[in-house]
Amino acid sequence: MREMEFKMERQGLLKEGQRITVTEGMLPSNYYYTIDPALAMSGNYPFCERMLAREGIVKKIIENERGFYVMAEFEE
Repeated sequence: MREMEFKMERQGLLKEGQRITVTEGMLPSNYYYTIDPALAMSGNYPFCERMLAREGIVKKIIENERGFYVMAEFEE
């Protein structure tokens, strides 16, 4: 299992236990992932940490002073 963190701009877009799909984006030296349809975005990951799974489950939603964060789990 692989756990990843995504930044979500608004509350209530996702719920714990919800199944999600992600789209992979590529930068010159990194990959990033977006929960479809553009609900939350991951940080950048180097090529050696590329994620192969495209479906996962929301495990936890965290609210802090910086905003809302989604912890999702993927089977790899």
